[in-house]
Amino acid sequence: MRCRPSPSPPQPHPWIPTPDQTGEGVSSSRTPSRRVLASATAVTALSLTAALSAALPAAAEATGPVIGEVYGGGGNSGADLRNDFVELGNPTDSALGLDGWSVQYLPARPGDSTRAQVTPLGGVIEPGASYLVRQGAGAGGTVDLPAPDATGGTAMAAGSGVVLLVEGTEPVSCRTAAECAEEEGVADLVGYGSAVIFEGSPAPGLNNTTSAARDADLTDTGDNAADFTAGAPTPTNTAGETVGDGGGTDPEDPVEPGELRIHDVQGTTRTSPLEGETVSGLPGVVTAVNAFGSARGFWFQDTEGDGDPRTSEALFVFTGSTTPDAAVGDEILAAGRVSEYRPASGSQSITQLDRARWTVVSEGNDVPASVDLGGDTIPDTYAPDHGGDTTGLELEPDTYALDFWEAHEHMVVRVEDAPVIDATDPYDALWVTAKPDENRTANGGTHYGSYDEPNTGRVKIESLLDLEQHPFPRADVGDTLTGVTEGPVYYSRFGGYLVRATTMGELAAGDLERVPARDAERYEVSVATYNVENLDGEDDQAKFDDLAEGVVDYLGAPDIVGLEEIQDSNGPVNDGTVDPDVTLDRLVAAIEAQGGPAYEWRQISPRDGQDGGQPGGNIRNVFLFNPAHVRFVDVEGGDATTPVEVTEGPRGAELSVSPGRISPQDEAWDNSRKPLVGHFRAKGRDLYVVTNHFNSKGGDPSLHGVEQPPVRTSEVQRNAQAALVRQFAEDLLAVDPDANLIVMGDLNDFPFSPTLDILTADGLLANPMDALPEEERYNYVFDGNSQALDHILVNGALADRMDYDVVRVNSEFHDQVSDHDPQVLWFDTRRGPPHRP
Repeated sequence: MRCRPSPSPPQPHPWIPTPDQTGEGVSSSRTPSRRVLASATAVTALSLTAALSAALPAAAEATGPVIGEVYGGGGNSGADLRNDFVELGNPTDSALGLDGWSVQYLPARPGDSTRAQVTPLGGVIEPGASYLVRQGAGAGGTVDLPAPDATGGTAMAAGSGVVLLVEGTEPVSCRTAAECAEEEGVADLVGYGSAVIFEGSPAPGLNNTTSAARDADLTDTGDNAADFTAGAPTPTNTAGETVGDGGGTDPEDPVEPGELRIHDVQGTTRTSPLEGETVSGLPGVVTAVNAFGSARGFWFQDTEGDGDPRTSEALFVFTGSTTPDAAVGDEILAAGRVSEYRPASGSQSITQLDRARWTVVSEGNDVPASVDLGGDTIPDTYAPDHGGDTTGLELEPDTYALDFWEAHEHMVVRVEDAPVIDATDPYDALWVTAKPDENRTANGGTHYGSYDEPNTGRVKIESLLDLEQHPFPRADVGDTLTGVTEGPVYYSRFGGYLVRATTMGELAAGDLERVPARDAERYEVSVATYNVENLDGEDDQAKFDDLAEGVVDYLGAPDIVGLEEIQDSNGPVNDGTVDPDVTLDRLVAAIEAQGGPAYEWRQISPRDGQDGGQPGGNIRNVFLFNPAHVRFVDVEGGDATTPVEVTEGPRGAELSVSPGRISPQDEAWDNSRKPLVGHFRAKGRDLYVVTNHFNSKGGDPSLHGVEQPPVRTSEVQRNAQAALVRQFAEDLLAVDPDANLIVMGDLNDFPFSPTLDILTADGLLANPMDALPEEERYNYVFDGNSQALDHILVNGALADRMDYDVVRVNSEFHDQVSDHDPQVLWFDTRRGPPHRP
């Protein structure tokens, strides 16, 4: 037998580039001690400048407060502490005041648009004392910090980052070591891991159970690498209160089977009854190895089991950033601490072993047979209608799909000849279905038609194969993963339960094609809505060209286009820019270069930072229109805060401002995009158009989380927004019941939602999507569900003289330019009253 210890403490599990948690490196031991720093404001610039020199400066005499310890793994997988923290020290002989000072945090590689996160300080540090700044909490951990002396909410990265001590509370502007050396007020800093800002060289890379701290001699050479070492975090406040590492004892090498089996560890609920305990002698066979990234480990499965369908027979052994010395087919005895990793608040947790050691008993064994997910294996009911947190409920895997997945956590499962229902995403993942006939769409996806039918056959696939040798398939909806795709069950906050494939089926292409909309007739006015996904003036020309192709070749160059997610000219650069001239001029030029019309545009710039969306981007709605076919009725006075009103004029209904915004200062629009209203004239008809981008669903509990059914918290704001738009529609139609009104855009909700009910109640507005066959009622695909978030609604005057289509150019394709499909409506001007002369 040979023993294989896990050389690193628990780490996060970032299977995709947007990680659930972060962390890297292997811990090294040190003796915990109270630390003080030898550095000062007066010498900081010299110390930082030394980063550009090979020579280390001598330790300087301390004259001010300094950074003593940094820790970013709080609440992460395997962490005992619930919070991140920064500890300051006073190495001088005098009490030091911190009123007006701050601790600031930058990511390891800040960009020009990155904004430092600031935590104000206050109070006094006595000589030789410490000062504790509590930062953000994760979903895990069991130990609270001592009472903090200051509190912030910064979510520090576990592995790499930059912490600065600043005399002042304005965010620092420096983004390099040299700039920080010159910036006034920077009194001390530590860059750790792969940080590009540091003194001398960066401090060691950390992980979820290690901090970086000064040594017992309080050495300050101006070199973070020399002055900081990694070890167990020891947060201490001004009162001298601290905590130990809370880590318990590491297991011994297992040499014989113990009394427990994997199913005892897994238990019959969503969390282990042995959480936090050390177990030893768990037998099983290694079924898969994750040998890449900073969240490595292996899966092993009991070959016998207890016959209880509620208990999983497999576990994941987490080895952090070190590739485990384990091979598929190894028969092992494992020991380690039982922990629950919860990727995000409200998500399911993952039962695993960390701090593990294992002994290989034999090699080359057959792995347990995989569970076939086909047929009726997965129940049709998604989750119990519990009305709250389901964590402690006994699993019913024969009744509920989520319980089925939890009861098979880490076990090997498979799909065969699986239809692709969601295209390959930028993070090398796709969705297939184990139930090909379940609410099938026209193009082979899975239609999401009600809250009661979340489609239990959906299965997310990621890969454990070396992507350089086995590139991930680039699939579209309607393709098929032929043959067998199998691997262990895992869980991610980005999609829920998934299969980490050790065998990937071959991709067979379907017949999905981009089909252009029909041409407009000479008597029609064409109107489209298109979410262009955070378009800004700094984007690559290719994005502008692809969007232009969509507008011209697939939408047929509509007379009016309502755009959502247009950003200011420099996008996420947060410098006060709010106007979108560069963004829109580039888009209009690209459309014209594609053979389209010379569009004009109308919009209203928001107040800086008040409309939500990507920080610094100043997202907004915009109208494009073809002046050869349509005239925009301009009424001056519209701005970010002035509401549009409906009045009766000599020509009928008129707008007080055009373009205008609906009730822009109402709290319903807080941190959200405001609707844009425009008055158009075309072919002898007046047309009033409202383009919208309602509050997103971000922050709602996930469909696959522990709260069942999920409470749609964001719906409250969308309902309030819908009520304001409805009020505008009622005001317009009260003045002119025959007015032609279109309300469109990304309403961020479903046709069956209360938000849409508010807009369509009593027949005020109609949704032409409802007239499509059910298998065509979608324009967005999320987590394998083909759904509708974008809509074009019309009032009664238009309902019987228009045509409508969803133009599928994005949502089902892996090479999409936006994640939304545009829609187009054709308004027949031959019927209905003309505008009044």
